[in-house]
Amino acid sequence: MDFSWSDDQLNLKESAIKFAKKELNNQLIQRDQRGVFSRELWEKCADFGVQGMAFPEKYGGINADILTTMLVMEGLGYGCKDNGLIFGINAQMWSVQMPILRFGSDAQKSKYLPNLCSGKWIGGHGMTEPDSGSDAFSLRTSAKLKNGCYILNGTKTFVTNAPEANVFLVFATVDKKLGFMGVTGFIIEKDFPGFHVGKPIEKMGLRTNNMAELILEDCEVPVENRLGEVGSGAAVFNDSMEWERSCILASNLGGMERQLEMCINYAKERKQFNKPIGKFQAVANKIVDMKVRLETSRQILYKVAWLKKTESQAVMDAAIAKLYLSEAWVKSCLDAIQIHGGYGFTTEFEVERDLRDSIGGTLYSGTSEIQQNIIAHQLGL
Repeated sequence: MDFSWSDDQLNLKESAIKFAKKELNNQLIQRDQRGVFSRELWEKCADFGVQGMAFPEKYGGINADILTTMLVMEGLGYGCKDNGLIFGINAQMWSVQMPILRFGSDAQKSKYLPNLCSGKWIGGHGMTEPDSGSDAFSLRTSAKLKNGCYILNGTKTFVTNAPEANVFLVFATVDKKLGFMGVTGFIIEKDFPGFHVGKPIEKMGLRTNNMAELILEDCEVPVENRLGEVGSGAAVFNDSMEWERSCILASNLGGMERQLEMCINYAKERKQFNKPIGKFQAVANKIVDMKVRLETSRQILYKVAWLKKTESQAVMDAAIAKLYLSEAWVKSCLDAIQIHGGYGFTTEFEVERDLRDSIGGTLYSGTSEIQQNIIAHQLGL
């Protein structure tokens, strides 16, 4: 494995950091408190090339490889404190754009990818249902072929980007008796008859990104909007989740580095008992733990990116990356609050927001427990 970076890659990361610091942090405390999504910032990210980073130029992308994309997303997370914005972009890239690129028809790619890469459209992913979370394939949403259209009925929940999205990748079953063999993906536009978006769901964290339910009541979906073959939905979903687990936490790596630097500076400046608090072993040890988590996370993340680039599949390593990075981010946020003491508990210092945002990482794209199950299965247990 070679993780040495070219000058072009490092310059691209540095450009992402500068862009994020300059453009993406304005009024963040207020936006987080009110739960406000910024379409303007979303479009600025698209103009910079974020949404198209890993996608072909003919669809408006940059055609960067997965390692370069990961490095840029890491830089974005370092410069941008708006975890909700970055989370929403990652969710679209890996669970909507990537499945369309890898499984879509030429017509579907040409219609949807340019709009998503350019920021003109926003995408959402509908798999989870009120009664099916970790058991992803026990779907109640049905799809019946009738008069040249699929008629979908059901409800999806916890759909990232839903209130603002223009297009959705939704999974339904053509025959519940077939189990996961009946699951099929469909590309649904927001104005399709019978399709509705519910009210936004209030959340603990990631509040600058909105999520909501999707309600399908005899929703009419043209046959040409089926993604892949009938019954291929499980393969499409698992593939997209592997990409998402590999990539979605790259920005958190940048956030961990930013947070570590903030804690080091605070520990040098803040004095108690006539000396900087960093001189106290209890504080220094927390900072050391944060550093170890950061470097361990970095190696795990780069390895899974390398595997995706060279071998295309990395089921176990993607699960390891998702499990370790998400848990490490939470632990580092807790340490950062403890290092800042009472100030860490305040909104002004912005550490508490990172903690609230970090909890979501242990839940979305499969809970930590599901990642452990995947790893155990890959080990033959």
